[in-house]
Amino acid sequence: MSVYRVTEVIGTSPVSWEEASRHALAVVARSLRDLRVAEVVEQDIVLDSTGGVEAFRIKLRVSFKYEVPWNAGDASAA
Repeated sequence: MSVYRVTEVIGTSPVSWEEASRHALAVVARSLRDLRVAEVVEQDIVLDSTGGVEAFRIKLRVSFKYEVPWNAGDASAA
């Protein structure tokens, strides 16, 4: 059996939502293992003072396999 944890992250990019997603996942992958799914939750655009696009922002829900610390005991006994 496996257990997965879900967390939300926000990525930004001056170029596109796709680049914002890739950047967010690259950063998350440096500290989390066994990433499984990234779901787009929300997209928005930050505007500058003239109404131009300053940044694309994307909120992702990322799931990864939850690992019990080796000294936590048997979870099935709880």
